[in-house]
Amino acid sequence: MDEGLPERARAAVAEEPCTTRLRDLPLPRPGADEGLLKVEATGVCAADWESYLRGPGGVILGHETVGRVSALGERAAERWGVAVGDRVAVEEFLPCGACRPCRRGDYRLCRAAGEGGAPPPPGYGRTPVDARPGLYGGFSEYLYLHPRAVVHPVGDAVDARAATLFAPLSSGIRWVRRQARLRAGDTVVVAGTGRRGLGCVLAAHDAGAGTVVAVGPAAHWQQLHLAKHLGAGHVVFCDEEDAVDGVLELTGGRGADIVVHLMPEAGTVADAVAMSAARGAVVLAAPDVGRPAAGFPYETVVRRELRLVGAQGHDHRSVERALDIIRSGRYPLHLLTTHHFPVAETDLALRTAAGRTGVHALHVSVGM
Repeated sequence: MDEGLPERARAAVAEEPCTTRLRDLPLPRPGADEGLLKVEATGVCAADWESYLRGPGGVILGHETVGRVSALGERAAERWGVAVGDRVAVEEFLPCGACRPCRRGDYRLCRAAGEGGAPPPPGYGRTPVDARPGLYGGFSEYLYLHPRAVVHPVGDAVDARAATLFAPLSSGIRWVRRQARLRAGDTVVVAGTGRRGLGCVLAAHDAGAGTVVAVGPAAHWQQLHLAKHLGAGHVVFCDEEDAVDGVLELTGGRGADIVVHLMPEAGTVADAVAMSAARGAVVLAAPDVGRPAAGFPYETVVRRELRLVGAQGHDHRSVERALDIIRSGRYPLHLLTTHHFPVAETDLALRTAAGRTGVHALHVSVGM
């Protein structure tokens, strides 16, 4: 083992539903194409909570990780452009780099782990600890840097906890700026103000939207208030007034150029379509798994020539832009980073992020 590194690392391993167990796992010696990361902070995502409820059977959860490179192979250093001691952000993907989606830059869609229709390849936060060398999750003291890891330099000036916001912010950047094709002066409605919704609000404002409207229930008043600090000019409490009527009133009856549908509680797909302007874009990013879009307004979509955009995740360019925004200090992102827990309290971190402790939390992280 390299000098200065421990022989083992403590990790919170999710085994049975709704529980993790602290385990000390061997710390590997990196090869020429590999590395090790000393984890400083890993953001808790809704996907972590969903896996935690199921009991993934021996997985270190956590895939929004920022930390310091603690060991690095020569070829890995050249490939990633980093050195030992550098603070970096690590995406959740381990793309093959050879399949058609990877060659297009869409590595989040990589399916090269097996034959056609196979599940996604191993990635951070979902690979069992039995897969050597085992440290494939951010809720741990160390993270194994696989040769196919997607690594981004962060810099020393950014707080590690704030830097973990790269994930929700980069999703917002990709969805609003690139997929919905935002133009300067556009009106953007964001229905749902969790981490990704607030990322969309910030991304729209930063890209020059004329008006940004945040929509959510009154119970989420703190997030809606925070949306104003990140660029929303208006908020609509969807359980106190009709959200469609509210948006149409704010836009003089025209509707919004872009509507991002993120939360079922903030309106249906039909509502998102109804508040859209002619030739506008409706970004569908709500996790309505298994739910049909009841009463889908097909005729309205055709008549107004709307674009329906399915949105999932981020890509390399959007993460780079997110880190630029975080480094700039232009936005009060510290208001989002509400809670941080050590690895030994990973269960509490997950329950806090999911609103199961009676404490209001927005962005929760685990780490040092």
